[in-house]
Amino acid sequence: MYILGIWDGHDSGAALLEDDKVVFAANEERFTKRKLEVAFPNNSIKAALGHAGITPDEVEVVAFPTTEFAKTLSRVFPWQKESYYKFRRRKMYKPRLESFMHYAKYAMTGVGILPLCSTVSKAAVGRELRRLGFRNYRLCSVDHHMAHAATAAFTSGMDSSLVITVDGLGDGLSASISTFRKGTLERKHSIKARDSIGIFFEQATNIVGMRELEDEGKVMAMADYSYPFRIDENKLREFFSVNGVDIRAKYGPISQYRMLDRIAWSMPRERFSYMAQQVLEEALVGLVGNAIEKFGTRNVAMAGGVMSNIKANMKIRKIKGLDNWYIFPHMGDGGIAMGAAMYANYTENGVRGYEFKDAYLGSEYCDEDILRCLRKEKWLRYERDADRAGHAAELISSDDYVFWFQGRGEYGPRALGNRSILAKADSEKVKERLNLYVKQRDWYQPFAPSMLREDAEKVLEGVRCPDRFMTMAYDVREEHSSSLKSVMHVDMTARPQILSDENKEYRRLLGRIRKSSGYGIVLNTSFNLHGMPMVNDPSDAIETMKQTKTKRMFLGEYFVENKEI
Repeated sequence: MYILGIWDGHDSGAALLEDDKVVFAANEERFTKRKLEVAFPNNSIKAALGHAGITPDEVEVVAFPTTEFAKTLSRVFPWQKESYYKFRRRKMYKPRLESFMHYAKYAMTGVGILPLCSTVSKAAVGRELRRLGFRNYRLCSVDHHMAHAATAAFTSGMDSSLVITVDGLGDGLSASISTFRKGTLERKHSIKARDSIGIFFEQATNIVGMRELEDEGKVMAMADYSYPFRIDENKLREFFSVNGVDIRAKYGPISQYRMLDRIAWSMPRERFSYMAQQVLEEALVGLVGNAIEKFGTRNVAMAGGVMSNIKANMKIRKIKGLDNWYIFPHMGDGGIAMGAAMYANYTENGVRGYEFKDAYLGSEYCDEDILRCLRKEKWLRYERDADRAGHAAELISSDDYVFWFQGRGEYGPRALGNRSILAKADSEKVKERLNLYVKQRDWYQPFAPSMLREDAEKVLEGVRCPDRFMTMAYDVREEHSSSLKSVMHVDMTARPQILSDENKEYRRLLGRIRKSSGYGIVLNTSFNLHGMPMVNDPSDAIETMKQTKTKRMFLGEYFVENKEI
């Protein structure tokens, strides 16, 4: 039985399940080349069906999340979300009514699902599906936070867990707490959208001159460049209180935005970022700690966009009484297409668990596809490379960086060794080169490492549940800090991908690095230009190579060189 999950909002995408297996999952941005695409996921759906070799008639159930009023309105009037997309991503000159546009958004925060919303949303989604040839299927809607919860509960590998979701908002809520016991996922508590710690952090992101729903990670990174101070000296602390398993906001979203703007005006961005990050961490640690105590479950699975904050996640990991933790790798709204499909499969067929060893769920390209693209480019030299892992390791060890394109694309925001740019983990020289000439990122953003599991415990503190998906920060052991100079933040933390045996070719590469340096660790950053999605197909990779004037790339089984450099 095939079940298709779709999401047609922020970071739209599709996921296809066959019985208890995840067949394919991708986001629309990879196909349209517009980061965090909001359009209906036509390309993602076609790619999913194509990968499975099926037609729309073979899909029995289509599930989609979120039928709140604002989302329903954008389905009826698609131009509305396109206009907001350009505004949010600052793809226009600053409008005269900028403040009004923010206030209009925050005024909608408390409006959840109204009468007829589900009916209207189903009609709008059904219309788009008919255009793609879908006819004989059942269409069902799934609650936004249940979709998030399903991804965390059903892919964690834990038989019993507390399931916590925290994001900006969805279907009138900003967070939820559920239990997953004896195969039953049951919501126990929810927090209203009006009390959203996620909206608070979005507002802080916007106020420091960045893009909400996109640059929150930059605010987190910038916070570490402020001088530290105690939480009781934080002017923003009063904005939220945690009472048991409730987070309560002192002010409504519009008043909160105005007050944050006034406070930020009188201080450096780094200090304000530190204050916002500190408040977020305290609220999340309080919520999760109290939930563990109340529900008596020492395993926690988490999802939702706020759970992309790796520093807050690190604080959560250190909560007394927490045994095992897991964060779904595509924790933000880009992952709820899969969550909708999984929840529908749970209610329809009782499927409550999936083998989820890796996130390589996207498109894959054969030799013929790769050669077809290479032959078009006269400025390239290429040859089949039987030992590409060893060759790449040799180049990396010589203080060079390489483009690395292998197998299926990663699902989610992190490059995990299939669509990656790789370099030495201990070279500040190559780090600066990547930052200035290739990635063109803000100077305060750190790179992240990939490392072999057997080395992770040696160089990092507190590795208990190896993080395969780069969802958590760890303290670097001081005696090993020189080995991680290019992948360590100013506060001596790193966000690692801890690799076991889920990616054999990548593991071979890290193993060869280990032979020459003593540790199987590399700098691993996503294969893309700044502000663009990760590359999806061979032509994307070649175009990125051209634009960045990069010398060497490993594209499938081929070693590719730029003859003009």
